[in-house]
Amino acid sequence: MGLRTLTMPQLGESVTEGTVEKWLKAEGELVRRDEPLVEVVTDKVNAEVPSPFEGRLVRIHVTEGTTVPIGAALAELEVQGVDVETEVEAEVEAEPAAAAPPPVAPATASTETAPGDGSGRQRLSPAVRRLAEENDVDLSQVTGTGAGGRVTREDVLAFVARGGRQAGPSAPPASPVAATPRQREELVRVSAVRRQIADHMVRSKHVSPHAWGMREVDMSALVTYREARKEDFAARHGISLTYLPFVIQVVCDALRSNPFLNSTWTEDGIVLKRYVNMGVAVALPEALIVPVIKDADRLGLLDLARAINDLAARARSRGLRPEDVRDGTFTINNTGAIGSIAGMAIINQPQAAILSTEKIVKRPVVVDDAVVIRPIMYLTISFDHRIVDGLQAGRFLDEVQGGLETWSPARIRL
Repeated sequence: MGLRTLTMPQLGESVTEGTVEKWLKAEGELVRRDEPLVEVVTDKVNAEVPSPFEGRLVRIHVTEGTTVPIGAALAELEVQGVDVETEVEAEVEAEPAAAAPPPVAPATASTETAPGDGSGRQRLSPAVRRLAEENDVDLSQVTGTGAGGRVTREDVLAFVARGGRQAGPSAPPASPVAATPRQREELVRVSAVRRQIADHMVRSKHVSPHAWGMREVDMSALVTYREARKEDFAARHGISLTYLPFVIQVVCDALRSNPFLNSTWTEDGIVLKRYVNMGVAVALPEALIVPVIKDADRLGLLDLARAINDLAARARSRGLRPEDVRDGTFTINNTGAIGSIAGMAIINQPQAAILSTEKIVKRPVVVDDAVVIRPIMYLTISFDHRIVDGLQAGRFLDEVQGGLETWSPARIRL
């Protein structure tokens, strides 16, 4: 028997940290290989991390609500078939002066604090510190109920609920308080997902100098085709026929001609991607997530429609896997689905650009010196000015616009 370490997995490109949302097993419990062990949250995905080993969960290093970098040790499992001597030697060599600690009772997965550091001060989990800061609580005034008198998250919440007073038999009874007017402000707790999204957006704006462009696209050809076939398509395939798979095929063609839009900036140079992994932004009630269609440039229209439907459904039911949000090379943000007519998105790092497709609206336009009504859609692009200049972005938009306006059924790739 020996120990194996479970680490925070890489849950998407540019993701540098993750938050432990919930442990699905407690210390001492048996775990099967590939059995979900812990729920992890990043700005890109909520994922159940499976155990890579079969054995017993002997030690949890990271408590719920704590954010740690990718690769950090989350827990240790006792596994059969591991060279125990090698494991012990490595530990002794790393800590030659440490005496073997006495056995202790297993901690539960919900423990919120760490033991003291020997200096008389408590080491508190980030979740407890954050909760105290958000409620302006002096932790020295909170009585801890955890092991060794440690302050837990529940202790802080109880302290806040009592109005910042310690509990105890000597506490005087609360006197009636006159009703106060309804508060005009409300503090909303920030979820781990929202905090991760906020960090990712700030980092993107800090890293990439954003520039923007826009085109007005006449969608007449595609609108006519879709309206004539959407009911038959839904009856035959069981999914809706949207404009998105058509747009993705046109965008993939344009990316082949304009490869710098499908690239990544590195310190060694610009990495051009000779494949298209298309990220498709999906709006959720509390967050935004970007699942990825791998090798989208090689898929036919029906396969694209099925992939979009599948990823969107699993995103909304929290069923995405870590691999579903990895390795995107370009992102389409279909904000038209929520009624937007124009907007500028923030680049999904480390990609070079993001394209927004807006709502198709009938508008008066001039064609051959005559005013006619046409279904118009605005295309907007945000691009990394380190990689792409206005000329390259303009050529890309021209090609996408031309591909949509001159679209015909002959263009469909099956």
